[in-house]
Amino acid sequence: MTSRPYILAETTWREVSATDYSVAVLPWGATEAHNYHLPYNTDVVQCDHIAAESARLAWERGARVIVLPTVPFGVNTGQIDIKLDINMNPSTQLAVLEDVVDGLQHHGIEKLVILNGHGANDFRQMVRELWTRTDVFLCTLDWYKWIDDAVFEDAGDHAGEMETSLMQYLAPDLVKPLDEAGDGAQKKFRIAALAEGRAWTQRDWTQATADTGVGDPAPSTKAKGKQCFDHVSAEIADFFIELAAADVNDLYE
Repeated sequence: MTSRPYILAETTWREVSATDYSVAVLPWGATEAHNYHLPYNTDVVQCDHIAAESARLAWERGARVIVLPTVPFGVNTGQIDIKLDINMNPSTQLAVLEDVVDGLQHHGIEKLVILNGHGANDFRQMVRELWTRTDVFLCTLDWYKWIDDAVFEDAGDHAGEMETSLMQYLAPDLVKPLDEAGDGAQKKFRIAALAEGRAWTQRDWTQATADTGVGDPAPSTKAKGKQCFDHVSAEIADFFIELAAADVNDLYE
């Protein structure tokens, strides 16, 4: 296997002890149903690959980034009735994150990026809560907000064209034939403000969608997945490089 010194799970103590890391990356996914054609670990697979490729690109340009193991459980309160969708409450996520941050601070790693791959996860308030408790600089990004929308007819929200295309490229052996997929149709809220996004509540997935998907996977292709993956990874790598070089006490101009 090709050495990947930027992946902690594949790296030895000899290598780790000799390396001065600038940025740690914590990918965070979920374990949940993704329509009838994608596996429950879709968010984990995507996080693993995007974090690794972004770190590789950054490492090759001199930024010493280390990717921590992906957390496989996310907030799934809205999918609690879907069999074996595993929910991790935000309060539990905060406890896990605080322990990770404490460890990083103890070992002198000054910057952490939480690379989020699940829509119901929201680490912004956790960053705010930990801000006064740690010297580690914390930031978070949702990788799916970095896509080029022009690649897709309609990216979709969950197991739609974008996620299906990515999985066709990253893990084709885990993707069922598209003729087995549901159409990803979503029912809308009856209350206008909720439907328009001016007000918000947790979606009840068993009421909102018949197949657990939101977005039509039919136009998906492996080529679109590669194009999306390459674009997102390159953009995030640029961010890693800039963050690695930054003085976190002098971020404003």
